[in-house]
Amino acid sequence: MTALVVFAVLILAAVPIALVMVASGVAGAVEIGGFAFIEIVADRFFSGISGFVLIAVPYFIFAAELMNRAGLTDRLIAFANSLFGRVPGALSHVNVTVSLFFAGITGAAVTDTVALGKTLIPAMKREGYDGAYAAAVTACSSIIGPIVPPSIIMVVYASTLRDVSVLALFAAGLVPGLLMTAALLGVSGWISWRRGYASHQRVRIGTVIRTGLTAIPAMLMPMLVLGGILSGMTTVTEAAAIGAVYTLIIGVVGYRTLGARDVGRALVATVSFSGVVFFLLGASTVLGWYVTRSGIAREAAEMIAAVSTDPTIQILAVVALMLVLGMFLDVLPAVVVAAPVLAPAMTALGFDPVHFAIVMLLALNVGNITPPVGMTAMTAARIAGVPYESVLRQSLPFFLSHITVIVLAALIPTLSLWFPRLIGAAD
Repeated sequence: MTALVVFAVLILAAVPIALVMVASGVAGAVEIGGFAFIEIVADRFFSGISGFVLIAVPYFIFAAELMNRAGLTDRLIAFANSLFGRVPGALSHVNVTVSLFFAGITGAAVTDTVALGKTLIPAMKREGYDGAYAAAVTACSSIIGPIVPPSIIMVVYASTLRDVSVLALFAAGLVPGLLMTAALLGVSGWISWRRGYASHQRVRIGTVIRTGLTAIPAMLMPMLVLGGILSGMTTVTEAAAIGAVYTLIIGVVGYRTLGARDVGRALVATVSFSGVVFFLLGASTVLGWYVTRSGIAREAAEMIAAVSTDPTIQILAVVALMLVLGMFLDVLPAVVVAAPVLAPAMTALGFDPVHFAIVMLLALNVGNITPPVGMTAMTAARIAGVPYESVLRQSLPFFLSHITVIVLAALIPTLSLWFPRLIGAAD
């Protein structure tokens, strides 16, 4: 109980979440076994960051940083633009499609928002799109990034819950990620038709081929990484390293847009963000040890079961809880706080751990576009130079499309489990 009080007080005091988790874990250790148990905290912290699969995290971050600095955005936009031609609201659809391309490269929502928003939002405004709408479609499509593999939060989740493999999560995210894209394109088409947003001139097949050829090296990167992982030819860590080296080669030799200064800045950004990720993981392991030892996970399962014995009600109740949690915590800290409590509880109630993991990540990910945190929406609003509130209003139809996909994924486990089972990554 002492640990929970410490956790609540520090959260309300706006202390950084990693420090909150460490302090709560220390308080819990002392509560369970006295000051002699404090040494366990150091051991748990180390075990949380010592997993081999975690080496993939800085490689994925480095590849994403290099891609952003290599001018990849313009090539992907040109190719996507050539695909839609005279479709009403073409640039809106381009925004969603390029987000899907980028999802397989960066795996981070805010990174996608910045990389795409700086180019697409001004372009959409020049073509007559409302600035708030341009920011909304950018923010809402960017959250595809953490769902379509490779995904940093999936690596973190698998490291936090050792009974779920990264391979299974990567495979499980493909179909929900594609459903998110399809739903966004449907909403984008409906809004563009109603508002009369501009279409483009008819594009010749030669233009499609030319822009497609220039974008191929970039689009091969996620195929290279995922192909190695899903085929079993490489581990996640090896595939991440290959992806980073490949990205460096095409940026320096292929596109010739990466210089020594760009690579140096990418390395600095990688070290900085990796430090944040590893500190959060170590801290979450400390708190997770307390949650397991104190029986909180078991009590959480009992509480969920007390709400209803119907699995549908149980999973939807947890989805609602994750949507609320995502409003106040960014995705990464939300995962490391909630997963150790809820994942064992839901597994004890009979839910497949891979299915629940994807549903949880989908629900928490929507927090990127909901107030008061809403990091992608806030970032896109700043790029567009429009009020944050107006972006939230324009995001509502896209938000509802995301909720629809989450509910479908929660109620139809096959959507998440079909592909992992097909490749033998899940039971």
